[in-house]
Amino acid sequence: MSHCSGYSDPSSFAEDGPEVLDEEGSQEDLEYKLKGFIDLTLDKSAKTRQAALEGLKNALASKLFPEFILERRMTLTDSIERCLKKGKSDEQRAAAALASVLCVQLGPGMESEEALKTLGPALKKIICDGTASAQARQTCATCFGVCSFIATDDVTELCSALECLENVFTKSGLREKDTSVIGSSPAPGLCVSSLLSWTLLLTICPVRELKAKLEMHFHKLPRFLSSDDVNMRMAAGESLALLFELAREMESDFLYEDMDSLTEMLRALATDGNKHRAKVDKRKQRSVFRDILRAVEERDFPTETVKFGPERMYIDSWVKKHTYDMFKEVLGSGVQYHLQSNEFLRNVFELGPPVMLDAATLKTMKISRFERHLYNSAAFRARTKARNKCRDKRADVGELF
Repeated sequence: MSHCSGYSDPSSFAEDGPEVLDEEGSQEDLEYKLKGFIDLTLDKSAKTRQAALEGLKNALASKLFPEFILERRMTLTDSIERCLKKGKSDEQRAAAALASVLCVQLGPGMESEEALKTLGPALKKIICDGTASAQARQTCATCFGVCSFIATDDVTELCSALECLENVFTKSGLREKDTSVIGSSPAPGLCVSSLLSWTLLLTICPVRELKAKLEMHFHKLPRFLSSDDVNMRMAAGESLALLFELAREMESDFLYEDMDSLTEMLRALATDGNKHRAKVDKRKQRSVFRDILRAVEERDFPTETVKFGPERMYIDSWVKKHTYDMFKEVLGSGVQYHLQSNEFLRNVFELGPPVMLDAATLKTMKISRFERHLYNSAAFRARTKARNKCRDKRADVGELF
């Protein structure tokens, strides 16, 4: 206990984002804390190791440490590999999450390629291990996809990563005649993560390999639209929309063989009124599939806007949306900071060089913890008042009848 008390609680990095990191100490203080977390990844206690991994992940997701990371990337990589190989479910998940933000910090290049060469085999082993925890496999699938997107520069390695992910989601346990397939099928969450990571890697595939993958899997994806899991249905739909976008970029007159059947399935999901499904799931599904149907039929995409600091990014394609969603998955709330400051992410989304802001401007943009608490409290009171009014009206109507 005395050994751990010299360092801050790892979870403290996640609560308030990068602004607190700036306010609570100098860069030297923060790096001192990170050194402590790195040391604790070697601790005998699994909980201590897990907390250290989570602290490192939260810190790297919230702020850039370029020189610090470059100097210690080998130590970090070794610690992550050790925890992936020897740790249990929660520790493996924390290690995989740290691997993804480490690659985000390093960006494309020799350093991230070396990290992936070390960590890739351990991540793939967990993903393909049917005896491993489903949650650990799911996290590893997401993080492996992001790491490969950043660090893979070799076509052979990219194809190997795609095949690893394909082997997982193609075994999805849909209700088919072959009961042996159903019995060995992975959990829906793992299939979703594998499919989304696979789709992300398709966006960086060379044309020749991309055509081969489309020919092999385009006709297989619609069967996932019949899954009992709403997240699987939506992941399959979004992947189909993205595949249509990629195919039409290669061939403007691209025609899908069974277009009528596919659009009929998409339209059914966009207007789904199945009483056996939860209302929240149906509402979310209908909204997503309306956009997917428009993409497939009309080549249309509903533009979204992402604001970060004084800047904004327009998401105007399925490729861009999917890429943003995947990085948001691994960075959490830190994605806004990285969009502002991380040159790699800014290159991915074609945002140009980072915008330099002076300290006074940055200070005016920040909302203090107390102000955020007041804002959330006011919003909660307003929602409560609105709900009470609505209940009063329903009560009055009930009395009339």
